[in-house]
Amino acid sequence: MARLEYFVYVLRSKQYPSRLYIGFTEDITKRIEQHNAGLIKYSKRYGPWELESYISVKNKKTALYLERYLKSGSGFAFLKKRLLSNFISS
Repeated sequence: MARLEYFVYVLRSKQYPSRLYIGFTEDITKRIEQHNAGLIKYSKRYGPWELESYISVKNKKTALYLERYLKSGSGFAFLKKRLLSNFISS
């Protein structure tokens, strides 16, 4: 049976509020727990993390495209300006 939804999510570091992490997952609760347990190499250094925002997508290909876009220069600018209400720049 195919997955019904995928998540593109944005985490904010509690210790370094200007630090964001953008990712993709099928199980958002489990993935945040992995980030906060230090199991994800890139995000380990800046934990603990809190969920800032997420988007639910039905198609895996679309979710992966959205994640890649939000990590790009123009996508990150869109994220800061339109999706995050209180972005703190470094």
